[in-house]
Amino acid sequence: MGLENVVNDILEQAKTEVATIEAEAQDEASALIDKSKNEAEMILADSKTEVEANIQRRLKQETSSAQLEIKRSALNAKKDVLDSVYQSAREAISSLSPDKNASMLKAILDEHGSDGIRVYSNARDAKLVRELTDLTFMGEIDCIGGLIIENEDGSIRQDYTFDRILDDVSEQTLKPVSDILFG
Repeated sequence: MGLENVVNDILEQAKTEVATIEAEAQDEASALIDKSKNEAEMILADSKTEVEANIQRRLKQETSSAQLEIKRSALNAKKDVLDSVYQSAREAISSLSPDKNASMLKAILDEHGSDGIRVYSNARDAKLVRELTDLTFMGEIDCIGGLIIENEDGSIRQDYTFDRILDDVSEQTLKPVSDILFG
């Protein structure tokens, strides 16, 4: 029986060692599982943070884009209003009464007629301009009204067309008019 006791002792000792190894393996496996869970939670947290940052960035981009679009639409609407006012002014000037038109042409000729020897006007005013001045009538020009006065050699042309005057006034008053209309 002595040998059987030795074998049993060895088996018991082997079982104890196997149990210890299994316990160590179980502890190691639990540690690896815990470590993997912690890493997965960190990855998930990092991913959530990254996704949230991407969402915030995208939201800011979309908001900025929408604000730019709103501003662009507002500017286009303001431009349309200003263009409409400009067009209304052109139409009002084009349809001046003959008396008002004649007095404006006379005023231009009185003030600037001595600066040149030739004159141009639109077709509608050609006869009237010939009657109002001794300047040589050189021909008709495409404009809503007014005159162009030219010196003898044609090197100096003074543009007193209503088109040019309206454009100059429009350019000079664009900001104040815009401020008045749109604040």
